[in-house]
Amino acid sequence: MSGPKTLLDRLWAAHAIHTRADGAALLWVDRHLVHEGSHHAFRKLGERGLGVAEPALTTAVVDHYAPTRARMDGGASDDIRRMIATLEKNAERHGIRCFGLRDARQGIVHVIGPEQGLTLPGCVIVCGDSHTSTHGAFGAFAFGIGATEVAHVLATQTVWQVKPKAMRIRFEGALGPGVGAKDMALGWIAQLGADGARGHAIEYAGPTVAALSMEGRMTLCNLSIEGGARLGMIAPDTVTFDYLKGRPFAPQDTGWERAVESWRALRSDEGASFDREVTIDASGIAPVVTWGTSPEDALPITSTVPDPAALTESKAAAVRDALDYMGLAPGRPLDGTPVDRVFIGSCTNARIEDLRAAAAVMAGRRAKVPGLVSPGSMMVKAQAEQEGLDRVFTEAGLQWVGAGCSMCVGMNGDLVAPGERCASTTNRNFRGRQGPGARTHLMSPAMVAAAAVTGTLTDVRPLLKGRI
Repeated sequence: MSGPKTLLDRLWAAHAIHTRADGAALLWVDRHLVHEGSHHAFRKLGERGLGVAEPALTTAVVDHYAPTRARMDGGASDDIRRMIATLEKNAERHGIRCFGLRDARQGIVHVIGPEQGLTLPGCVIVCGDSHTSTHGAFGAFAFGIGATEVAHVLATQTVWQVKPKAMRIRFEGALGPGVGAKDMALGWIAQLGADGARGHAIEYAGPTVAALSMEGRMTLCNLSIEGGARLGMIAPDTVTFDYLKGRPFAPQDTGWERAVESWRALRSDEGASFDREVTIDASGIAPVVTWGTSPEDALPITSTVPDPAALTESKAAAVRDALDYMGLAPGRPLDGTPVDRVFIGSCTNARIEDLRAAAAVMAGRRAKVPGLVSPGSMMVKAQAEQEGLDRVFTEAGLQWVGAGCSMCVGMNGDLVAPGERCASTTNRNFRGRQGPGARTHLMSPAMVAAAAVTGTLTDVRPLLKGRI
């Protein structure tokens, strides 16, 4: 194509092998990440007598069902132990790299991909998980695929896709103390809605985004899916390169300099055309919490619970339904809402920076409610323990456990009890997401820590005075 190009245009053109008359393109896949749920795809390969096309470009990870406690037992039930064993056997059979339960590098796939340097700028990355968009923080074209597509990628190292529309969200201004990427993400989703970016690939840009760490950028891209986007991405820069340099699977020696030189071209041209553009003033963002059963049901902690009586009837019914499930009264302040437990973890907020932010709030304080802290990988866990962060959490009264998706999806036995209210760093607050009848409030790690030490949803900013 001629004329100024977007980052999306560049990545698409570099990977499109063939384009059909209906516009769908066959894309080459640089990295295929599989987890325990991939057993259906491997079974399809076996039924057809097929092998994995590119084992070196495929990585298996135990994460969704990974037990966070009693890990050497292999799982919380016989079914889970069987699923984990099946993944490890499939990986061995096909010569695939596997970060299994007993591997010191094991963790959540969207944490260890970047951590190991498997995630690189310019790559097309796919996984049978919607939050694959996380990897877009490195200037990658990363998206989730379904079970049938997983089998197709395993067999061919390609995937059929229709090119999404291009959307740019620019953040201008400086974030205030106690405000971070999670607040930015929940803020734009609340503003535009859960379908606000449907059919689009979002490119995040602007000085606020440039100032984010890689951990913050990953959080921002991770939550793109909750606003309906196909994926999110950020052009790579010096922050990206500094993070990746020396990672085990990143280019080494002279190959590193050549790679960085090519990665610098991965950006949108001046004057490139986007199908939609949104600009947000980051200086006006306050710590955000969700109040309902969709990520778009989010407000600053200083707000009150919405009153259906003040809304149109079409919106009022949905709000009444959400408030009934969440057990919240219209018009009451969000600040001060009691919680029953807290959770710090998930592919959204379980990296070392997230744990440090939570520990900064909790240091020297006691939690008033029980809670679980699950690092995003066993390497993050080891680093946190070297820094003494684990002691901050345990001395406060929280449980410090192993790495896995844990209480985000509740597939491994880590659950929120029916009717309990949980302050959580996760990405989804749908009905029953953390367990049948569980009530989930999404927020940043610092805000979850504040909820732990006060026993309520609360503004973290006063608790951070003199600490940051």
